[in-house]
Amino acid sequence: MKYKTKLLADGFADTLSRWPAVECVSLNEAAFPDTLDPYFALILDVFYSGAIPGAAERSALYGKDAAAFESSGFKDRFLVGDIPVRLEYKALGNIEELLAIAETKLDYIWLIKDAGTYGFYRLANGEILFSRNGWIAGIRKKLACLGDVFWREMRLASQSKMEHYLSDLGAAVFQGDSFNSLISSAGFIKSVCLTLFCLNRRFEPSHRAYFRQTLELPVLPGAFDAEFDSFLRDDPEMTMERRYSLAKLIARSVIALQVV
Repeated sequence: MKYKTKLLADGFADTLSRWPAVECVSLNEAAFPDTLDPYFALILDVFYSGAIPGAAERSALYGKDAAAFESSGFKDRFLVGDIPVRLEYKALGNIEELLAIAETKLDYIWLIKDAGTYGFYRLANGEILFSRNGWIAGIRKKLACLGDVFWREMRLASQSKMEHYLSDLGAAVFQGDSFNSLISSAGFIKSVCLTLFCLNRRFEPSHRAYFRQTLELPVLPGAFDAEFDSFLRDDPEMTMERRYSLAKLIARSVIALQVV
């Protein structure tokens, strides 16, 4: 992370820490690459309990260098020079409710299945810039101890989506429908990755990290690296029929995979 980016992040954390309702501020990994990286953004997760300033007051508190401010619900976006900044405000109660579902209230796990585990990933991996009472440490300890039932249910949900997209891909091939073949291929390979993350007891990262982190998982099917690369390759010889055949091989190997 560049020194300028770090100074800016610390400055916002200092401002936010003065609000009594703010419990924790964490920095998203999107800020770690060089500012010239097209994926770069300074994203802060702001965890709070109680009342926080309204959007207009927040805009003034961010400083005179904050330009092009816009707010949508509890997400503020603006620019500081050429640096895109996003602050996302998250209520402690909502996070604790989702974590309680993941721990013990598994009858409601569909709420997490629909949203995915990226929110948990950010909780577990963000760089802590400010912590008032140690709440985040307790949350991270609970996230690290989620049980077998949670991960099994999440794997089954992702695997079901994978099989659904595989069926759609087959239908698109039968119809010669290149548009829906593309859509189904994207959904299929994402759900494959989700299934593998769950099988390895890992929370799903941001989309930009899917490829690298999937290949770094300790438990993968034997030929997955080569099949994954072939499926994603933009090759004129990779017809819809060949991609579908490859997808069936990938799906079978993922379904057969057992946790070591």
